[in-house]
Amino acid sequence: MPAHRPDDIPRVELTDPEVARDPFAAYGQARERAPLARLMTPGLGSMWAVTRYDDARAMLADPRLGLSPDSFLRPRVPEDCRPFLRTMQEMEGAEHARLRRLVAAAFTPRQAERLRPRIEGLVQVLLDDLRGRAEGGQVDLVDGLARPLPIEVICELIGIPAGDRPAWREYGADVAAGAGQRFATALPAIIGAARQAVARRRAGPGDDLISGLLQAQAQDGDRLTDTEIVTLVWHLVLAGQTPANLLANAVEALLTHPAQLAALRADPGLLPGAVEELTRWCGPQLLSIPRYPGADTELHGVTVAAGEPVTAVLAAANRDPRVFDRPDELDITRPAGPRGHLGYAHGPHFCLGAPLARVQVQVALAALLRSYPGLELAGAGGRARRQPDPATWRLAALPVSLGQPCRASS
Repeated sequence: MPAHRPDDIPRVELTDPEVARDPFAAYGQARERAPLARLMTPGLGSMWAVTRYDDARAMLADPRLGLSPDSFLRPRVPEDCRPFLRTMQEMEGAEHARLRRLVAAAFTPRQAERLRPRIEGLVQVLLDDLRGRAEGGQVDLVDGLARPLPIEVICELIGIPAGDRPAWREYGADVAAGAGQRFATALPAIIGAARQAVARRRAGPGDDLISGLLQAQAQDGDRLTDTEIVTLVWHLVLAGQTPANLLANAVEALLTHPAQLAALRADPGLLPGAVEELTRWCGPQLLSIPRYPGADTELHGVTVAAGEPVTAVLAAANRDPRVFDRPDELDITRPAGPRGHLGYAHGPHFCLGAPLARVQVQVALAALLRSYPGLELAGAGGRARRQPDPATWRLAALPVSLGQPCRASS
């Protein structure tokens, strides 16, 4: 493989407004120049970035590149909260595999399908409520559907009682605000709520993940500490809101591509493939969590020093023309190829909740389009409002006009 001199490596300034406005174009230009780029953030240093699909897939499974505490922004919290900050997400090797194995059974495709009827009920309650929330026939789908649905679903799975869920919805909003002061302020309450949920299930087990974790703790073999259980609970509940951004992005994409929307309305059987295509085309995770080599490592002819951060540009990899035909086009009838998108990452840290996310988005899209056949974008120029974030493609608001509901949902 030919070496790339430093002056051959494209630089992407993450503070450039054009990167925030259209990260797919900005990262795509870097991908076509070279397989490796430098992402620059004034005051915060830089990261190496793998831009092409095959290289990104390999990098995400490369044992030379590991997660570390530096991969995550750690908020300042009280001393008694610190033991609960180290989540499964930042663990590696046998430690990560042990915890993942203990919770994996709750996140299989079969379990996600088992939850489908319950998810359908939760979606319909939210959709019926949209009409009451609307002002002048307009409503924000981020607040009315995309954000509340995932937290309800994951609370149902984990074992958070209905009466406690309003507080967890607030916690989810704090996390969605980013790893800033709101999250840091809320984290002690989040950890406290997780401890209460575990204590409640210890006193009265149910058919949920917390009860299963407590049962595993009591059995021989892999044991869980109390700290590990509480950490798993708060982390899984808040990580479980990931589908919020995907659902909002998917609705906006369909409403701005009327031919694709019409095709999906005409044939709801296209929905599973459509959700995969929407995840590829407008998935929210633009960059992977940074990884760090334990020793000097060569990537594409460049020596990456030990401890230098490396990320995979998922937004560029998922539109790599070397893998996907007409990659910048949204095509919900796109045949499934031998290599799927990287919207849920790859390797040991492949998104645990991917099956649950898929079912949620499928159910929500199907019910939304069925319940509100006149749905269209509203607001100034029919444009949604995005958060300026070069790492996550996410909407701050998605104002829509509901039109007349179908008779079945009225």
